[in-house]
Amino acid sequence: MSSVRYAVRHETLYRYSRGVAHSHQQLHLTPRDSERQRCLEHAVSITPQPSMRAEYTDAFGNRVTRVEIDRPHDCLSVVADMQVSLAPRPGIDPRQGESWERVRDRLCYAACARDAAWLEALRFRSESPYVRVKRVFGEFARDCLTPGASVLAGAEALMAKMHREFTYAPGATEIATPLLEVFGKRSGVCQDFAHLMIASLRSVGLAARYVSGYLRTQAPADAARAPAPATSPLQGADASHAWVAVFAPPFGWVQLDPTNNVCVDQDHVALAWGRDFGDVSPLRGVILGGGAHTLGVRVAVQRLEPAGGDA
Repeated sequence: MSSVRYAVRHETLYRYSRGVAHSHQQLHLTPRDSERQRCLEHAVSITPQPSMRAEYTDAFGNRVTRVEIDRPHDCLSVVADMQVSLAPRPGIDPRQGESWERVRDRLCYAACARDAAWLEALRFRSESPYVRVKRVFGEFARDCLTPGASVLAGAEALMAKMHREFTYAPGATEIATPLLEVFGKRSGVCQDFAHLMIASLRSVGLAARYVSGYLRTQAPADAARAPAPATSPLQGADASHAWVAVFAPPFGWVQLDPTNNVCVDQDHVALAWGRDFGDVSPLRGVILGGGAHTLGVRVAVQRLEPAGGDA
């Protein structure tokens, strides 16, 4: 398979019931460059025009835009346009790799020594604001982690279990809905499922991180790996999406989408990753004034014709 290219537009519109006198915003709206993904073009248009704009890289390696708006306004529009190229995922046998018990045992400060990859994984081993480490989540994952099974085999089994037992239900939760409530209801959206899978993996001693980005609406015609027919749309498209990356030596970080029960390949465009949603929110900030507000978000992901350099 060759690389594919996408054009993505992410539109965000806030309307305020009262005027905003001053606004500070932080944007995670620049696609990451990684082994398989390259950001080819990127532009962010903001109305009203910011009085200050700065770019920096956060602690997780994500590209961030910080803006300040010091003029009164009753709406805020942020439009991000980007083009990315995605190479195919290399073939991986999930039965191979280190056992989950060995990886769990090595994910200790003493055992990791000075290995950079393992030290990086430790950042995603402990609980975080949206992901609590609890016995109930570990117990949920236990029957997926059979003795001697590889990390990836166990993670894929956990992903499949979540897909069987949980219902995708837009509007059933908010980002602040506690994970235990999501677990009890057995329903939620992609952010909930990503947080729950991460919590389950961390609760048994493994490392997992939260990935935010976008999802192609239609699965490719040859997507034999999809649990549903290849013509079925993927759940979570046409908006921001979220999935999981699990640390699975020797393969490194392998991305899995529990909402759709698929291994991430060329249908997912990654924006940023962190411990949980709080680290990578596409747009968050602090305002003075504003009163009540309404929020509208639209996302469009369009596949482009292959370019010569991407074939």
